Amino acid sequence: MNFQQLRSVRETVRQGFNLTGVAAVLHTSQPGVSRQIRELEDELGIELFHRAGKRLTGLTPPGQAVLPIVERLLLEADNLKRAGEDFASTSRGTLTIAATHSQARYALPPAVRDFSAAHPEVVLRLHQGSPKHVAQMLLSGEADIGVATEALAEYDGLVALPSYRWTHAVVVPRGHALAQETETLTLERLAQFPIITYEPGYTGRTHIDEAFQRRGLQLNLVLSAMDADVIKTYVELGMGVGIIASMAFDETRDAGLIAIDARHLFASNMTRVAVRRGAFLRGYAYEFIRSFAPPLTRALVDQALAQAPGSSFDI
Repeated sequence: MNFQQLRSVRETVRQGFNLTGVAAVLHTSQPGVSRQIRELEDELGIELFHRAGKRLTGLTPPGQAVLPIVERLLLEADNLKRAGEDFASTSRGTLTIAATHSQARYALPPAVRDFSAAHPEVVLRLHQGSPKHVAQMLLSGEADIGVATEALAEYDGLVALPSYRWTHAVVVPRGHALAQETETLTLERLAQFPIITYEPGYTGRTHIDEAFQRRGLQLNLVLSAMDADVIKTYVELGMGVGIIASMAFDETRDAGLIAIDARHLFASNMTRVAVRRGAFLRGYAYEFIRSFAPPLTRALVDQALAQAPGSSFDI
C-alpha cells in the first residue's frame, strides 16, 4: 500500500469517477490510475468501485466504508509534511484562503495586506465561492482557512470560530422616496418596493427571508446576486431597493446611493473563520487568523480544535 494508491482512490471520487480527470490532476496516465486502484483492491481483498466495462461508475459498500479512512490517512500525511515544514522553515510557504465574495471584497483586504507585509515569503492564494463551496474546499484540503457568514458552523468536520458581527443596510438611489422619509424604516414600508439582494445562502440572506416571513410579508424579489457591487449597480439603474451588508457601502465610492440603517429590521450576522478539524496549522496560519480576527489567539484556536464535534465555541 502506498500514498499514490490512496490519492488515486480519493481523486477518483472527487473527479466523479472520470479517470481522465484523475490522471490530469495526479500528473500520470489513465492506465496508471487504473493500476494503482487495482493493486490497492487486490491488497485489501475487496472491490472499491462498481464497474461498467472499463468505466468506474460509483463506490461499492466496502468502498464507501474505506473512503473516510483513505481521507484520514492522506490528511495525516499532509499534516506530517506541514509539521516538518513548520519546523524547517516557519516563514516560507503557501496559505490558501477560501471566502465568500463579500468577505473577500470587504472584510479580508486589511488582513491580507497586513499579513503579506509581515510575511513576504508566504504566498497567499484566495478563492471565492458560496459558503457551501468554502466548506467543501476546507473539507477536501484544498483550502487552509475559510471565511463566510453562513453554513460553516453546520459541518462537524470543521471548526468554525466566531469572528465578528455585522448588520444589513438598505440602499437606494439619491432622490428615491425612501431617502426622503424621516420616519424609521419598517418592513411593511420596505415590502412596497421591488427588492434586489443576495442569493439564498449568501451574506445573511436567511435573516432577510426570516424577517419578512415572521411579519407575514411577501419579499418582492426582482433580482438576486452573490456580490454587493452587482446589487448596487442594479439599484443605481432604478430596478429596485437593495439590501446589502452594511460593510459593503462606502459613501465616497457609492456617491450615487443612500444607505439606510436596517439593523432594527434584520437579525445581526456572524462571520466565522473555519479550519478543517484535525488539520495541522502552520504557525503563519494562526497569525493570519489573528490578523483577521484579533481575539482569535493561537491558544483559543487550539482550544476550539481540541473540542469534540458539535461543541459550541464562543469568544
